[in-house]
Amino acid sequence: MAMNIKKGDTVVRLSGDGGKDRDLTTHQGKVIATLPKENKVVVEGLNMVTCHIKPRRQGEEGGIMKREAAIHACKVQVVCPKCGKPTRVGHKVEGGKKTRVCKKCGAEL
Repeated sequence: MAMNIKKGDTVVRLSGDGGKDRDLTTHQGKVIATLPKENKVVVEGLNMVTCHIKPRRQGEEGGIMKREAAIHACKVQVVCPKCGKPTRVGHKVEGGKKTRVCKKCGAEL
């Protein structure tokens, strides 16, 4: 199955993670990376996890760090840059070139 989300897209989270920000379903962020084989995306500021970093060299400090973890692509939706609403992605072929379009306003994504 092909993913309709690309790196650099602005997306909104559709379903919560059940954690501390469960009620905040209007979280938006920019896609940092896509993992098409796993059908997942990494979104800036969403699905934050705690990592325990071990010092690798002498004199280096370890500690606890927060970073983004991958989230399923079906749990996020692309936000149209023109109308600013979460939308499904449509495709249009013009002159042999396939482009992604907004299903609500028809603008190119």
